[in-house]
Amino acid sequence: MTYTVAVSGASGYAGGEILRLLAAHPQVEIRTVTAHSTAGQPLIQHQPHLRTLSHMTLQETTPQVLSGHDVVFLALPHGQSGQYTDALTDAALVIDAGADHRLQSAQAWDAFYGGVFHEPWSYGVPELTVAGIKQRENLRGATRIAAPGCNASTVSLSLAPGVAAGVIEPSDIVSVLAVGPSGAGKAVKTHLLASEILGTANPYAVGGSHRHIPEIRQALAATNPERWGDGSGIRISFTPVIVPMARGILATSTAPIAQGASDDDIVQAWHDAYADERFVHVLPPGQFPRTADVVGANTALMGVAIDRAAQRVTVVAAVDNLVKGTAGAAIQSMNLALGLDEDLALPVNGVAP
Repeated sequence: MTYTVAVSGASGYAGGEILRLLAAHPQVEIRTVTAHSTAGQPLIQHQPHLRTLSHMTLQETTPQVLSGHDVVFLALPHGQSGQYTDALTDAALVIDAGADHRLQSAQAWDAFYGGVFHEPWSYGVPELTVAGIKQRENLRGATRIAAPGCNASTVSLSLAPGVAAGVIEPSDIVSVLAVGPSGAGKAVKTHLLASEILGTANPYAVGGSHRHIPEIRQALAATNPERWGDGSGIRISFTPVIVPMARGILATSTAPIAQGASDDDIVQAWHDAYADERFVHVLPPGQFPRTADVVGANTALMGVAIDRAAQRVTVVAAVDNLVKGTAGAAIQSMNLALGLDEDLALPVNGVAP
């Protein structure tokens, strides 16, 4: 069976990455691409690397244009998806790459985003442990999916095994992330110009203000909801830093070792969580990933270290923010929802050098 697909926000980075991956999908027909200010222009003018889609023209983003497809991807700025999702009642599957349907708490939405709160959808990170099962089981047959925030899913995947197994204490998490500016979208912003980021590292959203914090707390609490409930007991110091690489996230996250947890218990927690996963790989002891190793891939690599002197576990994780962090997660979730092979059109191998 072939599924017809519409992609909104197709002139942006996330929309372009969704299209790049879908173009290689054997059971998808990309029928419609839409945009806002660039509507009416050739797609290839804004995504010159998508040569097989050079015949397509960007249409206006409206519910009428997006309706009538089997699958609709929304790659829109935060706060803009809801106006379309409310109207797309005839679409069998809608996947939102924005934040509008990620959070379960209206209070958290108000605190970090503001505006109209929309109902939470199935969270699009299949490898996460949720109350004893993998999230992929909740994605099978889903009709509405919220793709994750790239920073949020990277940190959540890094620490979820330890929280689920009870070998770390998530009441004192510290995460520092080196991130590429493509995660901030394609709009022209002074602080993201090459002259502003080349040769420097720039912290932002310091001091607990980053919008992905409630998403991380929500995901980690879901690993063991009986113990962590709404996530109020989970505390995270989260500091992202823009570095001069177009793509990538390198997240270094630490948390205290739980009382009584042995080194074997800790190692086993990450092994049990990801040993059979195609797209999440735990490296051998003493090895840690580079962002260069995952460029273009739907792969998350992570290294785990046990620091007994500090009584903390350190996890270093690398992902391509546009693939595993956004578009790849969305398509992986689509495959599950449609009953297809989970890895269709999703590369494991990165691009080097």
